[in-house]
Amino acid sequence: MNSSQQLAALERAVQRREAERLMEAGVRLADPARFDVRGTLECGRDVEIDVGCVFEGRVVLGDDVTIGPHCVIRDAVVETGARIAACTHVDGGSAGARIGPGATVGPFARLRAGTQLGAGVHVGNFVEIKNSTLGAAAKANHLAYLGDASVGERVNYGAGSITANYDGANKHRTTIGADAHIGSNCVLVAPVTIGEGATIGGGSTIAKDAPAGELTVARARQATLPGWKRPTKQR
Repeated sequence: MNSSQQLAALERAVQRREAERLMEAGVRLADPARFDVRGTLECGRDVEIDVGCVFEGRVVLGDDVTIGPHCVIRDAVVETGARIAACTHVDGGSAGARIGPGATVGPFARLRAGTQLGAGVHVGNFVEIKNSTLGAAAKANHLAYLGDASVGERVNYGAGSITANYDGANKHRTTIGADAHIGSNCVLVAPVTIGEGATIGGGSTIAKDAPAGELTVARARQATLPGWKRPTKQR
């Protein structure tokens, strides 16, 4: 190699060789010319990979896995039948990440180190998960953050809700029991435990443990101020 052009051509030759190896093993690549492996990629049967995907570190894809376009997956295991939708970023780091059988992730989701998703979990658009475990059939479908959390089976985690896991010095853990329902725009201030089957009313900031099977609400009472006038610009 004597130029950046030659380096790029050599890189494409290496990637084409990797693509041929995978296709010979039965992997369906939408376009072998738009595909990058920057580590090792192991694939089961009937795997489909769309265009523009990048695989880094060690990645394992189980049988019948589908990877949508423009995903970046690093140091992760994706189990049988899982679906990764477009523009999803998975970075398992040193702790790794695991996406359980039949789970769906994305589009535009971000899974960070230590993420463990159980069977049939749904993680939707603009959801970030870090160092957290989600039990089977749990759902966080949009616009949410789960950090340092243990989430039980069949939990529904509402849009705009977050775990406040960092106090400025230390990280703390949130535990959400099975079948709990977290309403939209909630803040769970760790360390905190939400009991099994509990319901957290939308817009609540929860800083104390919420009992199992009960509705817990923590928000200011709505008020209307008669006669209030919006400020106007001084001319």
